[in-house]
Amino acid sequence: MQAGYVVFFVFFPILLEGCCMGRSRRKKQTGHRQNITTYYYRAVEGEMFMMPCFKNENGVEEVVWSMTGEGREGNDRPCFHCQWKFLAEEKHSGKYTCLTRNLSFHLQVVKRSLECSQPKESSQLLFVGIGGGINCPGCICSNNTETNVTWYKGTTAVSTWNRSTCGKNGSLYFCKVDPRDTGLYFCDRQMIEQGIKLTVRRAVNVTVISCERRPPNITYPDVNKTEEVELGQSHTLTCEINFPFEAKFSPVVQWYMHYGGNIEDMTLLSMEKKDEKETPPRWVKVTQTAIIKKVTLQHLNNTYTCMASNTVGNSSVTIKLKKKIKANWPSLVRYPIVSLLVVSGLGIVLHVKWLELQLIYRSHFRHGQLDTEKKEFDVFLSYVCTSEEVEGVSKEACETTPKPLEVLLRQVLEDQWGYRLCLMERDVIPGVYTSDVVLAIQRSRMLICLLSAEYLSNNNAIFVLESGVQALLQKSALKLLLIWTNKAPAALIHPDLPTQVQRALKVLPRMYWTSGQPVRATSDFWKSLRKAMPDHRMKLVSLIKPQ
Repeated sequence: MQAGYVVFFVFFPILLEGCCMGRSRRKKQTGHRQNITTYYYRAVEGEMFMMPCFKNENGVEEVVWSMTGEGREGNDRPCFHCQWKFLAEEKHSGKYTCLTRNLSFHLQVVKRSLECSQPKESSQLLFVGIGGGINCPGCICSNNTETNVTWYKGTTAVSTWNRSTCGKNGSLYFCKVDPRDTGLYFCDRQMIEQGIKLTVRRAVNVTVISCERRPPNITYPDVNKTEEVELGQSHTLTCEINFPFEAKFSPVVQWYMHYGGNIEDMTLLSMEKKDEKETPPRWVKVTQTAIIKKVTLQHLNNTYTCMASNTVGNSSVTIKLKKKIKANWPSLVRYPIVSLLVVSGLGIVLHVKWLELQLIYRSHFRHGQLDTEKKEFDVFLSYVCTSEEVEGVSKEACETTPKPLEVLLRQVLEDQWGYRLCLMERDVIPGVYTSDVVLAIQRSRMLICLLSAEYLSNNNAIFVLESGVQALLQKSALKLLLIWTNKAPAALIHPDLPTQVQRALKVLPRMYWTSGQPVRATSDFWKSLRKAMPDHRMKLVSLIKPQ
C-alpha cells in the first residue's frame, strides 16, 4: 500500500507537466495563425510577373510561395520562389502562403484591357548618356485616388539606388541613362477596392542603346545598278535604308530624276508614303517607293537617285533603266525539249496500246513464218449454233437449218478446199475441257471464230477466243481470223468480257457475213476468205460457188 502511494506521487507531476506543455503549445500555434499578414496583388495576363520578396534577418530574400486551396491540383507548378520570373496566366490566380514566414497573399490575374492597352508601354527604349524615362502601364486609366507607385528592377527597389532618379505621375525618370539600366522593371501601383488595399504589378522591359552619330546606310539598290523595264508599262523604284536610332528621329528619303544624266538638272519624283519598321536595338528600316506610271524611251536616257538624310549626314545611290529584252528560247534548248516531249508522248502511247500493237504485228506481219510449221489441223473452227430454237436442240438439228454459216464453212473448207478442220463436237474428246481446248488450238495452224451475240454470251466460246489470243501473244505459230455475223459488231462488245478479249476484238483481222446477201457480195466473201487461209499443201482446187 505504501509502495502504491510512492508510484502515484512520482508519476502524477510528470503527466500534469505534459498536459500543460501540450496546452501551451496549442496556445502558441493559435497565436501564430492569428498573426499571418495577407497581401493582395493583381497581374495582367500575358505579362512577366514576380512574386513579392521579403528580407529575413540576414538581409537575404528567400521566400517560397505555395498555392493553397482550389486550383492547386491542376497547376503544373504550385510553388514559386520570389526571384523567379514567369508569364502570368489565368491558372496562377489563387491564394498563396509562405512556407517559411507568417505571410500569405491573394493573386488575381486579369485580362488586358483593350481600351487602356498601349503596345509601347510594355517595352521602352533609352539612349546612353542622356535623360530618359519609362511609364507605368495602365496609369492613365486609373481612377483611384492613390497614385503612389514603387519601381523595382527585379527584386531590388529603385529607391535604394545611389543615383539621381525621380518619379512623376507614376513614371520613372533617369537623369543620365547608363548601359546597366537594361533589364526587366516592375511598377507596383497601390489601389483601394472595396476597402481592401490592392497592389497592381506591371512589367516594363527596358533596352538601352548608344546613340550612334553616323549617316543612314542604303541597303537597296546597289551603287550603279541598272533595272530592266518594259516600255509602256509602269515601274516602281524602291529604296531601302537603315537609319541609326536617334533621340530626335526624323528620317528623310527622296527620289530624284536627272534628265540626260545631268546631276544639276533634276526633278523630285512623286513618291508613296514611306514605310518605317523598327529593328531593335540599333536600327530603323525605312522603305521609300516612287512610281513611273508609263515608261517611255525618254526614261531610258535619264538617271535616278535615292537620297536619305538624318541629323548627321546623308547618303545617296544612283541607278539607270534599260529596256527589258524578252528572252527567246535558243534552238539548242527548244529542240531537245520538244524532242523529249515527243518521245515521252510516244512512250505513253506505246505503254497504253502495247497489247494492241503486239496483236497487230503477230496477226498481220508473221503469216509467212506461220505456214512453214507442221500442224495436225489446218483450221480450228469455233462457233455457237445459231438456231432460233430453244436450248437443248442437238447438233444434228442445228445442221438442218437452211445453210447456216457454220455449215457452209465446213462444206467449203473441208469438202471443197481440202483443209483439215478441228471441230469441238467431233475432234475434242469430252472430259477436261480447259486442257483439251488449249491443246487443240496448239495443234492447229489457224483459229476461225464465228462471232455473234450468242457467241459473245457463251462462256465456253469466249474461253476458246481468249486461249487463241494468249497463244498469239506467246509467239505461237497460229493465225487468228474473226468472222462477224452481224453488221454492228461494236455494239456486241460487252464490258463484262475479259480485257484481252475486248482489246483483241478491235484489232484482229476480221470479215463480215450477212445471210441473204447478193450473189456478188457472197462471191467476194469467199474470195477474201480464200486469200486469208494458210497455204495448202495439196493441189489447189478451183473456187466453187457454194449452193
